[in-house]
Amino acid sequence: MPTTSSKTPVKPGNKRVGLAVAISIAVVALAAVVLIAQWMRTLPAVQEFLVTYPGQVELPETAPVGLPAWLGWQHFLNAFFLVLIIRSGWLVRTTARPKEHWTRNNTGLIRTKGKPAKISLNLWFHLSLDALWVLNGVIFVILLLATGQWMRIVPTSWEIVPNALSTALQYASLQWPTENGWVNYNSLQVLAYFSIVFIAAPLALATGLRMSGAWPKNATALNRIYPIETARAIHFPVMLYFVGFIIVHVALVLTTGALKNLNHMYAANDGAGWTGFGMFAASLAVIVAAWFLARPLFLRPIASLAGKVSK
Repeated sequence: MPTTSSKTPVKPGNKRVGLAVAISIAVVALAAVVLIAQWMRTLPAVQEFLVTYPGQVELPETAPVGLPAWLGWQHFLNAFFLVLIIRSGWLVRTTARPKEHWTRNNTGLIRTKGKPAKISLNLWFHLSLDALWVLNGVIFVILLLATGQWMRIVPTSWEIVPNALSTALQYASLQWPTENGWVNYNSLQVLAYFSIVFIAAPLALATGLRMSGAWPKNATALNRIYPIETARAIHFPVMLYFVGFIIVHVALVLTTGALKNLNHMYAANDGAGWTGFGMFAASLAVIVAAWFLARPLFLRPIASLAGKVSK
């Protein structure tokens, strides 16, 4: 005779204890990394390595100097879309029974022979943000190629590998590398930016497209080569990579010369004034406001413009 079993709910107290243990382990691990890195820097061989590979690779002679204004608004738009994509994606993943759904109108620009699928409002928001993020990304890559800015974030020499290791060791030992991001990024930055723009972003797009309703269901051979389970197994870790990148990126921007860094990123100048900080604060306020406004009450009217919202 079959039996049924139910999962024992995790008590809030146990969750707090688990979180406290995880934080403690993380703090101890970070402290150990710092102590080991500082000890390594006392070794003659490591000191010689740091002199040979200071953490930067010379850019090609034709590389542009400085950061253009369009990178400032691109930076804001990428941050804006990514934060909301992560939020909506998490809701899609964790909401078992969505309360509201959306069905596309089949009379607009996009028409299909079959009946449009009914999806959750969270998924509609996630996919809409994805489309805007991809459009912005295409513009970003075109501008990178057209202005030569790609040379600043695409590795052009294998020397970037030992220089990136050198930079990592300098960061880990809490002795920041000497650099000027207005002229040239350090090698670890180059690898990080390259991985985000040219690896993580395409992976997020390819896996998200495979899981979406836009993927052809009747493409038997293609589905066998690229099963949806593979896409799901990759998509979530890619999101975690974006989250980790954002946390580390923001932390380093604020701890390695915040005013200058923010001027580079938002105000397109190499000064130490407060213009970049003001623009950053305004953009952060917009992102925070969008985070709290991204609720059914406000999403419903927007979603209704291109489809039907229902329970």
